[in-house]
This record gives sequence, structure tokens and C-alpha cells, in this order.
Amino acid sequence: MRVLLVEDDEMIGQSLKPALAANGWSVDWVKDGLLAQSALADGDYACVLLDLGLPKRDGIEFLRIAREKGDRTPVLVLTARDGLDDRITGLDGGADDYLVKPYELRELLARMRAIIRRRDGSAHSVIGAPSLQLDLTTREVLVAGERTQLSAREFALLHALLERPGAILSREQLENRIYGWGEEVSSNAVDVLIHGMRRKLGPDAIRNVRGLGWRIAAASSTHSSTA
Repeated sequence: MRVLLVEDDEMIGQSLKPALAANGWSVDWVKDGLLAQSALADGDYACVLLDLGLPKRDGIEFLRIAREKGDRTPVLVLTARDGLDDRITGLDGGADDYLVKPYELRELLARMRAIIRRRDGSAHSVIGAPSLQLDLTTREVLVAGERTQLSAREFALLHALLERPGAILSREQLENRIYGWGEEVSSNAVDVLIHGMRRKLGPDAIRNVRGLGWRIAAASSTHSSTA
């Protein structure tokens, strides 16, 4: 899945970006509030990691503008400002959670999973229908109760589809969820991923709608025009 990292401290960014990538995230990193606003408008992010003390536009202003525009992307504030008033301002300004620097990577990852769950309307780490579920903590898929490990890109693709069961997601929408800036994306990359996923999930788990994209059937669906 893609995350937008908004951090002007070069040392923190240089250490955090590869650490997130090693845990399966595609990371887009910007260093000021104006670039962050532009990236958020153009991207499709699972969440935003936001420093508050930013050049050009501070984090609180970034939050205010994003929420006024109706953007619901989960935002986790990462900042050295540890005062009560600062925490209240950040949360009241639209942040979903607040983590004070320095922090442990494991806690950061757990908080990222938590704000994404809340955005999805789930109190649990497992999403999907009983026959096909995705464990957000272990990055495993459960097919009829049997667990199978997924690659980072397989996980991102399945998460995007399970967020909106029954909805058709285009190639571009799926690419935007899977790949970060600067990553080379071949014309058939999504097709290759889905072909591999069907071997793990079954041939009918991810359905192609000709000329439009792919979907996972809603639990109540009984038929569709697929290929």
C-alpha cells in the first residue's frame, strides 16, 4: 500500500522511508506542506504520516485544507511537539492519531494499521467476507480459513479490492494503490499480479469486467458479466 510521508528532516526521512518499504509500504516522501497538498490531491494513499513543523505550509494548515476539501485519508501526526495543547490542536484539526518523536517503528506500524481499520469501519484487523479475508496485521489472506502469505504488492491489490467489494477498480486505480513514485510499472503489471493471486485465491476470486477493470464480488452477488 502507498503512504505519503511528509517530513522535512532529512535524517528522519532517510531512515524512515526504507524502514517502511521493508515492511511492505510504497513510500512517497515530500518535505514541505505545499508539495504535500499537491501529492495528496493527486495520489491515492492508505494514510499520511505528517510532521507539523513544515516549511511553506505547516502541518496544521495542511490538515485544515485537506479536511475542508473533504479528504478522508487517515493522517497520523509524527512530531516532537509533545505538549497537551499541541496534541489537542492536531487531533481537533483533523488528525486521526498523534505519535511523539522519538518512537518505535513497531508502534508506528501498529498505529498505521489502526487508523486504516477505522477508516474502513472495522474494529478488527481482518476485513472481507468469511470465504475471503485479509489480515491487516500479518498481511495474510484467509481462504476458507486457510492462511497464505502475500507479497507487499499482492496485499495492496487485494486490500484495494476488499475495501470496496462489488466496485470495479480500473488499471490506473489499482496501479495508484500499489506503486509509489519512481517505480517502473510495466503495461501488464496488474495482469501479472492478478494471475498470481488467482492461483492462491481461486480462479473466480478476482473478476475481470471487460474494458473497465477488476472487482471482488460483494457477498450478496450471485452473477455478473465477467471474463
